[in-house]
Amino acid sequence: MFRITVIAACLCATLSSFAQTADTLKYNHRELFGPVNWDFPPNEMRSSSGKPGPQYWQNRADYEIRATLSERDTSVTGQVLISYTNNSPDKLDYLWLQLDQNLFDPNSRGAATTPISGDRFDVKGFNRGGYHISSVSVIYKGVAYTAKPVLSDARMQVRLKTPLGAKGDKVQVKVNYNFAIPVYGADRMGRLNTKNGYVYEIAQWYPRMCVYDDIEGWNTLPYMGLGEFYLEYGNFDYYITAPSDMVVVGSGDLQNPTEVLTSKQISRLAQARNSDKTVMIINPEEIRQPGTRPTKIPNLTWHFKMLNSRDIAWAASKAFIWDAARVNLPSGRKGIAMSAYPVESAGIDAWGRSTEYLKRSIEIYSQKYFEYPWNSAVNVSGVALGMEYPGIIFCLANFKKAQLWGDVTHEIGHNWFPMIVGSNERKFMWQDEGFNTFINEYATQMFNNGEYWNAATRPARAIVPALIKNNDPLMTPPEAISLSEYGLYYNKTAVGLDILRTEVIGPELFDYAFNQYIKNWAFKHPQPSDFFRSMNNAAGEDLNWFWKGWFFTAGKVDQAVTSVKYVKDDAAQGALITIENKGEIPMPVTVQIVRTDGKTDTVKLPVQVWQRDASWTFRYPSTSAIKSVSIDPDKRLPDVNSGNNVLVVTP
Repeated sequence: MFRITVIAACLCATLSSFAQTADTLKYNHRELFGPVNWDFPPNEMRSSSGKPGPQYWQNRADYEIRATLSERDTSVTGQVLISYTNNSPDKLDYLWLQLDQNLFDPNSRGAATTPISGDRFDVKGFNRGGYHISSVSVIYKGVAYTAKPVLSDARMQVRLKTPLGAKGDKVQVKVNYNFAIPVYGADRMGRLNTKNGYVYEIAQWYPRMCVYDDIEGWNTLPYMGLGEFYLEYGNFDYYITAPSDMVVVGSGDLQNPTEVLTSKQISRLAQARNSDKTVMIINPEEIRQPGTRPTKIPNLTWHFKMLNSRDIAWAASKAFIWDAARVNLPSGRKGIAMSAYPVESAGIDAWGRSTEYLKRSIEIYSQKYFEYPWNSAVNVSGVALGMEYPGIIFCLANFKKAQLWGDVTHEIGHNWFPMIVGSNERKFMWQDEGFNTFINEYATQMFNNGEYWNAATRPARAIVPALIKNNDPLMTPPEAISLSEYGLYYNKTAVGLDILRTEVIGPELFDYAFNQYIKNWAFKHPQPSDFFRSMNNAAGEDLNWFWKGWFFTAGKVDQAVTSVKYVKDDAAQGALITIENKGEIPMPVTVQIVRTDGKTDTVKLPVQVWQRDASWTFRYPSTSAIKSVSIDPDKRLPDVNSGNNVLVVTP
């Protein structure tokens, strides 16, 4: 989902007000440095080291989908055959499926809970929305029967005549359905009108299995707009029938190019697969020209496959410019990056560079974190502000230059979090949005020699205004957090990881630990405590004080310099410098000492100075008088009260 930028405004009045109350904040060292009990104890499924345990299991859902796009009534009609494997140790009497299109039913919980003022995910005003389920059938051990589904808002329960057995038993569920395509699908999908026709971005477009896991059993939190998705992995084999004058792009690999593309387009795609420069597959002059499509029959069916994925999406339009370039992966494997956009988005300072942005982002994340596991990716220009799916992303049509780069690298970055590392977005939004925002910083540093890089892109002090107002911890579920605070899922998480990397454990240990987490939980379902334990173990540090304070509270960072005293009133014999932790969250300390003889020294203290108390005094071996002492001089911490960070020493 499109990242939220916290405005780095200088809210002087707010800071001043906070400064008056900062001293009353209570720091509890016993709480933060005391014993910890995470949401579940280590067991054979999830080990104390943060790795999947020897008995770890997860269920599997494979999909075969056939769907038809109708422009006449702007609808999708489909049939999905789900082959579901129960790898759990439990027999299952019923199955739960997600019906995310029901968010757009005017009677849904999502519509009911949209504030009167509206918000980014407003779903009101679309009276045709929601799934229409025409039939559900079950095939178990070769016997088929009709099932009566029980619909509950954005979920559907299918009750089984015979329980599904444990540890590898399989069942198939077939659902026939249709839904009307919303104009604006809560920032996830929809249809954009352009001069050459509509761009249809189609997502959450088939009934999907809910996750059954070892923590919650069935995860049935309803889709309400902000909280995103938690999905099983499997293979996807899908067919999209659309008007023949449309181009369809989607997750995965196109299986029948000779049936849906011209020979010229097939040749250009082959050229693009061998080119690091962008190659035009359909150029602006060819849009809606007779020779651009291979047939005059009313409809064509596009066949795609994607392996080991948790979701798929697609887009279709008569208006697409289409271009592509090769992706070079660390193993030597090659892929393809593509973009599809209307002429309104074209231009060298806009979508004409989309494929370049997409290609380089995939290459950077593959080199630094985990190799992109699929063969293709496509960026689509449309109505969605910014949204991610495996192998396909949606970006806003009017984005340009740095804004488009930021959106592309963020949305494709989601293919690592949560498409590869499959966390529960419905409950823990920070575990995908925050991690992704964190890695976006490094992609921007590396792209094109830092073309869009600004050293102040995400300074810790930029989020201070938001932290001062913050009341909801990051562990708050998305549908419960204040709508004015969910941007902290992105920025507070990313800044926290920055602090861990640069101030607490150092880049070498952090990068190793972070990559271990990715490797161990690729294509699996990590919980927050799996991440915490994984980082603790691989970095060799007890970071529980940080996890507690940063993720489980809305506590503030407020370090202060409170006094400087010379030993025996003689600066030549040393100085006793006292610092205090006035906020609820402790951090390592960097102290800068400026002396009257013109020299400057820096003293670094570990976070453990706060283990026993909120005050710490250390001896500085001065040889001349001290002019000033400042704490966090480079502003690397989100200190909410900078007014007590500098102490000028009176001669």
